[in-house]
Amino acid sequence: MQPVAVQARPKPVAPLPADDLNAPPDIFDAGTLDIDFWVKPRTISLIRPESGEKTNLLYWKDGEVIDPAYQELCHILRDVNGGGVTVAMDPKLLELLWATQAFVARYGMTAPLQILSGYRTPESNRHLIETGVPAARKSLHMDGKAADIRISNLDSEVLGNLIKSFRQGGVGFYYRQTKQGGWIHADTGVQRTWKG
Repeated sequence: MQPVAVQARPKPVAPLPADDLNAPPDIFDAGTLDIDFWVKPRTISLIRPESGEKTNLLYWKDGEVIDPAYQELCHILRDVNGGGVTVAMDPKLLELLWATQAFVARYGMTAPLQILSGYRTPESNRHLIETGVPAARKSLHMDGKAADIRISNLDSEVLGNLIKSFRQGGVGFYYRQTKQGGWIHADTGVQRTWKG
């Protein structure tokens, strides 16, 4: 009779702690930023596809907003459909737009931030609702605290999750099956997310 080879039993594997089961953070996570990111001069590059306007502005340096640049940004973010009305935009919104663009530029994505909608007059907002375009009745666009944006060649989901990681307000994900794709609503209101 031949001796039977006895195989060693595998050692039991300890279960992973719950934290190890979570996916690693996305590379586009604002939580990875250090203080150097926030203290450097701030230049933002915007385009309004609807009007064809483009701007590339240094608007903040040495802890100060540069007023002529701020005024130009407010003009770019005006209601292009509502008679061109311009209002003072929330500086926190400009910070969020700049930070989003500056963050993705670190990965070689230097396309301008496309502004699809900035400020809206109450009449423009009402018109959008009446024509079936997704718009809230008390939209923060009417307070100069919201913008609908996209960046060429950057997936809407990735863009929205990056903006969400800044934890500065609301983020709406609007997916569309078009050549340009969807867009992201970013605002400086209460932190919340939704899909439209």
